[in-house]
Amino acid sequence: MTITPLMPVYPRCGFRPVRGEGAWLISEDGSRALDFASGIAVNCLGHGHPHLTKAIAEQAATLMHVSNLYGSPQGEEFAQRLVDTTFADTVFFTNSGAEAVECAIKTARAYHQNAPEGEASDRFEIITFKNAFHGRTMATISASNQEKMHHGFSPLLNGFCYVEFDDLEGAKAAISEKTAGFLVEPIQGEGGIRPASEEFMKGLRTLADEHDLMLILDEVQCGVARSGRLYAHEAYGIVPDIMASAKGIGGGFPLGACLATEKAARGMKIGAHGSTYGGGPLAMAAGNAIWDVVANDEFLEGVRSMSDKLRGAIEQFIGNYPGMFEFVRGQGLMLGIRMNDDITVRDFVGHLRDNHGLLTVAAGDNTLRLLPPLNIGDEEISTFIEKLSAGSAAYEKPES
Repeated sequence: MTITPLMPVYPRCGFRPVRGEGAWLISEDGSRALDFASGIAVNCLGHGHPHLTKAIAEQAATLMHVSNLYGSPQGEEFAQRLVDTTFADTVFFTNSGAEAVECAIKTARAYHQNAPEGEASDRFEIITFKNAFHGRTMATISASNQEKMHHGFSPLLNGFCYVEFDDLEGAKAAISEKTAGFLVEPIQGEGGIRPASEEFMKGLRTLADEHDLMLILDEVQCGVARSGRLYAHEAYGIVPDIMASAKGIGGGFPLGACLATEKAARGMKIGAHGSTYGGGPLAMAAGNAIWDVVANDEFLEGVRSMSDKLRGAIEQFIGNYPGMFEFVRGQGLMLGIRMNDDITVRDFVGHLRDNHGLLTVAAGDNTLRLLPPLNIGDEEISTFIEKLSAGSAAYEKPES
């Protein structure tokens, strides 16, 4: 037998963490690495946060799972908190971001197709935007134009139309009698930490209103305080009809949510959707613990303050290496450093990890993605710059 016990779909590196402490990960060999990846924006409070771990441990000892056939005091509590702190009127809990996006797509189609008599239509097509990442299920890879995710999985699901990101006129031109809504990341994560323009986001909201379309936001990566707002769309002065949230919402515990207005959810009736594990007591304990910490102005101001410090330090630093780095973009503690085209970002990520104990993530458009815990302080920022500086000074491009 040559196949590995873990299906070989990830190019796993040699760093093998077994323990975490705040913004640090410790490998089985005892080596330490500063974690500015956070499980790709998942560990929003770092590793081993006492309030989160206590909530999970206490709930695990009390009740871990029951069927969604029963009443859910835990789910009702967290759903109410999300309703109270966001645009939404109702929430469906999932186990992941891809599931949350799947639910959002179904909700948008059901808005049209399961509408009251006289209002129903067969609209089904979702306009999405190029270089987006919405997940790895069949529907969510079909919602992206990225051929690298399509390869080997044909035929894709129909019902998606791709338009250039941040192209309002292109989005307007793509609307047809089949269109059910738009699906967009306010800040593209995998696509290279690319924030949408205010004109684009407000324009999509206007087009959705004019044509009775659903505006679906994928805030799986940029949500839950990552952008310096509780959700990134708040900075644009708009509200969605439907939104997918995940990653940081559980702080490391698998949890996602599809949030919707009452109007948008009109088609989601009994039997329309379901999940065995979604919204279980253990996940709800994690979500409530995260909300205890992040859903307040003081915490959000702290994220914005640390963002300003980190961004300023990076912008000052990269001027020393004009042949390696071009510029910084992003919002909050979701930042990207666009690298010179002569540098392959994945090689540089591996160099920082293996030789300098610094964990980052590669993103599209040759971008070094930085997603530190949202509760980092000055010391972690200083250490990050030290490690980035040492790594940059020692880096040699691999032979082509």
